[in-house]
Amino acid sequence: MFGVGRQRASGGGMSGFKVRLLIALAIAAFALISYYGQPGDENRITGEEERVAMHDEQQEVQMGLQAKPELVQMHGGPTRDAAAQRMVSGIGQELLGAVDQWIAEHHPGGENPYRFEFTLLADPKTVNAFALPGGQVFITQALFDALETEGQLAGVLGHEVGHVIARHGNKRMAKQQLFSGLAAAGGVAGGDVNAQRMSQMIAQMVSMKYGRDDELESDKWGVRLCELAGYDPRAMIGVMKVLEEASGSGGPPEMMSTHPKPANRVAYIQGVIAEEFPQGVPKGLKP
Repeated sequence: MFGVGRQRASGGGMSGFKVRLLIALAIAAFALISYYGQPGDENRITGEEERVAMHDEQQEVQMGLQAKPELVQMHGGPTRDAAAQRMVSGIGQELLGAVDQWIAEHHPGGENPYRFEFTLLADPKTVNAFALPGGQVFITQALFDALETEGQLAGVLGHEVGHVIARHGNKRMAKQQLFSGLAAAGGVAGGDVNAQRMSQMIAQMVSMKYGRDDELESDKWGVRLCELAGYDPRAMIGVMKVLEEASGSGGPPEMMSTHPKPANRVAYIQGVIAEEFPQGVPKGLKP
């Protein structure tokens, strides 16, 4: 009798594992189908097919507008330097003109569906610039003050515009939904917290690659838009030197960061410039 009882307990354990495995497979299948099983959206600026979480660009615009007040407050509010803000806004508008020109040349019939605003934040310590989905672009006073030319400012803002028009935030959300589903499946199948944590770590490692790729793609957009707006794209190399000085020798290794090291980005930007302008950078551009 005891022998039968032990067999039943063992069978019940195996049955429980099978149930967990089936649930895990169902979760994983749902995550994969949700990401890969749906047709991608056509980017109305680039014409490329993309997998995104928000299919309507106006959802991206609204998300950016909703997040803006808190983000601005976190960085000390908007600058009180009206002249500096006018410069940021003016160069931003020139870059938007460059976006329209790029669309006309490379994707006729396309359009820019986003509502761009360029905000200089009062933060005097944080050397940074960033963009929210939908067109909210920010640069801190600390980075603004560290830049030496309008071309460098155009490079920074052009890079951030690149994040928006390439829908990096939206695509990252879609990938995170996929990775979260796979991580949940791993936790259910393993039946313990450690397995789930390991799955989440793997998911984070995989998603980091996309973050670095996003940064490099935005560097390429910065090069393109700078030239179209009348600025020398080589000014972006100076920006990398500013960022390298700001980061110092500390910080995590590049392989564990979503941002490539500035020194490595210099080589990439130089390669992009050579690719985009095989006959050399046009003369007469503003530095």
